[in-house]
Amino acid sequence: MWLLPSLAWALLSPVLGSELSVQESLLLKSLGLSTKPSPKTPTPVPPLLWRIFQKRKTPPPMDKDPLDACRVEEFNVPGNIIRVLADQGPFMPEEQPQGWLCLRKRLFFNLSVLEEGERLTMAQLEIKFHHNSYHPSRQGQVFELRLFQTPEVSPPGVPEPRQSPLVEQSFAQLHKSLLFNLSAAAKERRTRGGSLGLILEISVGVIGALGAPRGLCSGIDSFLDTSLLVVTLSQQCQAPRRRRRRRRRSAGLPPLTPSNLCRARRLHISFSDVGWENWIIAPQGYLANYCRGECPFPLTAELNSTNHAVLQTMVHSLDPQGTPQPCCVPVRLSPISILYYDNSDNVVLRHYEDMVVDECGCR
Repeated sequence: MWLLPSLAWALLSPVLGSELSVQESLLLKSLGLSTKPSPKTPTPVPPLLWRIFQKRKTPPPMDKDPLDACRVEEFNVPGNIIRVLADQGPFMPEEQPQGWLCLRKRLFFNLSVLEEGERLTMAQLEIKFHHNSYHPSRQGQVFELRLFQTPEVSPPGVPEPRQSPLVEQSFAQLHKSLLFNLSAAAKERRTRGGSLGLILEISVGVIGALGAPRGLCSGIDSFLDTSLLVVTLSQQCQAPRRRRRRRRRSAGLPPLTPSNLCRARRLHISFSDVGWENWIIAPQGYLANYCRGECPFPLTAELNSTNHAVLQTMVHSLDPQGTPQPCCVPVRLSPISILYYDNSDNVVLRHYEDMVVDECGCR
């Protein structure tokens, strides 16, 4: 007889596997992903994203307003998705020998990873060095940094026209990290459906001198890389939003009630159990909870019932066969934040609405 259950499972497994695959695809699509990511060369999580993630993970004190999942307080801009796009541009040879030009590099950031309907609210370029570049013995030395925006399409064999710098700044010292707000340029390219292309030039000179020896460029050897931090607002956050109630500081489960009554039940979801641990960075899992229980007559205030549910329960008590009882469903949910790698190996911090069941009721 034990063969029958085994045979039934063998027959059902392909069907169940197909259904699970469809459900996974739908969920990945809701997370803004085309397929399940498989990061080949995972990049370290930027410290700023870690700090924002940790802050979102900790509920605010009861006397403070709850965190708005559709706003990034650190930058004071609307947004629920933060991406760090890696630079994909190569270094460029100098067009002509110039002793003052230390570094010339093409920067390329693929904005097509943004979903259709996302609204870009901020773009910040970061240029990183291994250490500060500064030589106090060389009086009057200055570093000059320029950023040029490249045309969207360069005709073959035609040199790119020289444009006015998008950014032009002088530094007595190049710090480990330089930040530039490129929101306007990124928004323009985003509306045209293209990517953001730039040319970075760093030169060195001496105040009062016509030229500078090539040796003064040695400080640029500490150049590390560049990245573009992009904040966007998903369509979920752009839709009209219902008024939210303050989330409890506890796990969100109500006081103990008889086990057969409608209430929130504890459910912990582990991403390793669904095979997502290789692309989700944090958290490893979270307390999602779920609703289960009956909505018996008469409904009490503790069951968070609507007027419709109360009337439906009364009718059910008179006609049990013709009218069902109200259902036990979530009536209050809260968001969580997830750090993960997307399909292009970019690090993404995204705040997802309605992920944790805080309270259940009869509807």
